[in-house]
Amino acid sequence: MARISVLDDDVSLDEPTLIEGFPGVGLVGKIATDHLIDAHEMAHYANVHCDGLPPVTVYRESETAATTPVRLYADPANDLVALRSDVPVNPGAATEVAACLDSWFDEAEPFPIFLSGLGREKDDSPPELYGIATGDGGEALGRADVAAPSESGLVSGPTGAMLAAALEADRDAVGLVVESDPKFPDPEAARVLILDGIDPIAGTETPTDGLVEQATEIRSAKRQLAEQMRQATEESSQAEPLKMFQ
Repeated sequence: MARISVLDDDVSLDEPTLIEGFPGVGLVGKIATDHLIDAHEMAHYANVHCDGLPPVTVYRESETAATTPVRLYADPANDLVALRSDVPVNPGAATEVAACLDSWFDEAEPFPIFLSGLGREKDDSPPELYGIATGDGGEALGRADVAAPSESGLVSGPTGAMLAAALEADRDAVGLVVESDPKFPDPEAARVLILDGIDPIAGTETPTDGLVEQATEIRSAKRQLAEQMRQATEESSQAEPLKMFQ
């Protein structure tokens, strides 16, 4: 049965900003979301039970409690919610997962920030960050000075499905697209997402030195998940150029 199981009813959120972290190209959304949860000491707020999610159970180091592979974390002080996913979602199940989360969006009324990587070979220049919006989300992009895309493209996977649902419902939301390593976890691109996109939009201040200093460790820790996604030949969420006649 599809549902969001809240673990702590005492958590009070006013007009929360939701950071979505399904894994995709460069694992940028997951790396950024995991870092936000740790940096802001966010509390495990809810478990996500959705048709289409892999039927697996997750456990953490030094903890005996089993939990779902997709969870919500909350930081009431910053009115922030983060969606953490420890598994990739098959693109064929993206619509089911988006529909499951959509009911919670209607209830909690968060302002969603969806995250996606655009595969680009690495060079010496910093990764470029672009923004797209639904509803009146473009106002948030303007305040944060996030640039519009330099080319046409599309966002797939659960991230794309949730953006499509927001578009259909005329819900205010933004999608942040960052150039990312197409083959390996990319902490540098995740750092750009946080500093130039998430923090200015959400009104948060997130220390990101650890993402740079511990880049090797982060890549090593996330490499297994990245390899699983490559072997499946499908990315959970990704942005890609739209190669067609306009």
